[in-house]
Amino acid sequence: MLERFSVGNLLRPSLTTLVLAAALHAPQSLHAQTSQPKAQQAVEAAVQSELTASNTDKSLWIYRSHDVTPGKDVIYQAVQTRDGELKRITERWGRPLSPQAGNEEMKQISEFVNDPSAQAKQRREGIHDDEQAAALLKMLPSAYIWTVVNEAPDSITLAYYPNPAFDPPNMEARVMGTMAGQMVIAKNGNRIRTLRGKLTEDVKIAFGLIGRMNQGGTFDIERREIAPGLWQITETHVHIGGHALFKTIGQQEDEVKTGWKPSPAHNLQEAEDLLRNSH
Repeated sequence: MLERFSVGNLLRPSLTTLVLAAALHAPQSLHAQTSQPKAQQAVEAAVQSELTASNTDKSLWIYRSHDVTPGKDVIYQAVQTRDGELKRITERWGRPLSPQAGNEEMKQISEFVNDPSAQAKQRREGIHDDEQAAALLKMLPSAYIWTVVNEAPDSITLAYYPNPAFDPPNMEARVMGTMAGQMVIAKNGNRIRTLRGKLTEDVKIAFGLIGRMNQGGTFDIERREIAPGLWQITETHVHIGGHALFKTIGQQEDEVKTGWKPSPAHNLQEAEDLLRNSH
């Protein structure tokens, strides 16, 4: 699963989660129209490494997630298995759940564990997200003009801005093609460590009549090596505004994942038992 890279978690569950913090950029007319060879090579190597890892990394984890949106502030305990992932809310708005609310959480989890159709739906959505993430990831070298900002012994930092020659094939790629920002690549394994950027212009749907994503929307994705050769997203910060059919839309979310440990659960039932007995 491309959760290992997330351009869906970098790109998941939608493009706004994947391709969207603030990065300074000069007016496009002042930029060169081709990437620096060293920067281009670094991006291409990183993309290949991430695609390979998404196909070979079968590790499963237990972790803690603090997820904040305008209408939600929760802490989850999550358990991954070969059959999917279960998440249990343990705190809401800084307070532990009441016994009644905790029992309701476990009831919903148990219903999912015993509902093959719901599990099949989760798997279908996961496959779709992974395919979308892989497609967008492959576009990174051509969607942007890349330059080297600085280089350290263990990493290289690149700046990117829209490539005027890029022809986006769909709406997700169109949004992606308006981003400018920076990427940090860890040299050990050529893994993407940081991807941050912002919308350089409004993205209009049907000339703005149906919807618009506002210029200046930002994203910041942080990934870390949680075990030798194994990387996961540890922070996601997305702040994008806009409107659709006269309604305010957008995504405002900050999520931090900590406490990574290998998951011993072989199936969803074992994951449910772990969550039921966790404190």
